[in-house]
Amino acid sequence: MKILGIESAALTASVAVVSDGILTAEYTVTDKKTHSQTLLPMLDEVKRILELNPAEIDAIAISAGPGSFTGLRIGAATAKGLGLALGKPLVAVSTLEALAFNLADSELLLCPVMDARRNQLYNGLYRRTRTEKSEFNAGGCLTEVVAPRAVAAEALIEELNARGEAVIFLGDGVPVLSGLAASLTVPYSVAAPNNSRARAASVAALGEIYAAAGKTVPAEDFAPEYLRKSQAEREREEAIQYDLERELAAGVSPKKARAER
Repeated sequence: MKILGIESAALTASVAVVSDGILTAEYTVTDKKTHSQTLLPMLDEVKRILELNPAEIDAIAISAGPGSFTGLRIGAATAKGLGLALGKPLVAVSTLEALAFNLADSELLLCPVMDARRNQLYNGLYRRTRTEKSEFNAGGCLTEVVAPRAVAAEALIEELNARGEAVIFLGDGVPVLSGLAASLTVPYSVAAPNNSRARAASVAALGEIYAAAGKTVPAEDFAPEYLRKSQAEREREEAIQYDLERELAAGVSPKKARAER
């Protein structure tokens, strides 16, 4: 099975191809350029180097979120466009699970964290699944301990302390936690740079496992998992709430205020 993986949920733009359990190519860039400038040229370069016929791809694995609204939309548009053009299904892969998959053979509690701004993190907790075959097949052997969510940094620290397990952190949200390190009462470590950021290789590898299990969706049906409303939506709601409170304070009824809008 040949899987094309696309990662664009955060600062990293990454493209990879996994074929029958073997990573044959990966192109990853973490830079200031937008994904709209990088993803398609990266795809073209991987295609050129591998002499890849796009028709040979069985499915397209896409980092489905959470993450940056812009990054997720660019990745989704790219994956959906390719899927529709090639007639190939998509595989939705959790961005956080793919991050944890970078360390799929670790025995520690895996704590991927992504910066969600406002002192919040996108986070989930994972651990290696112990099976008879895990020593030969670390890939795919992850158990979801806590589902993806948006959580305050302080609340995450408290939760990890309550669990009492050694933990390893990875992801671009680690700097958000750096000032709280002294509050951790459990043993912890931080992933090395080569495993600390999102990678399309992990997205593609998980995508191959999911596709083999029939967990695919038609390209036209795929939608990212944002977990939170966009900043623009939040600011609009806050502005509306502020206006309503001012009008109420001025003696204007909410019904009249809404009618005037």
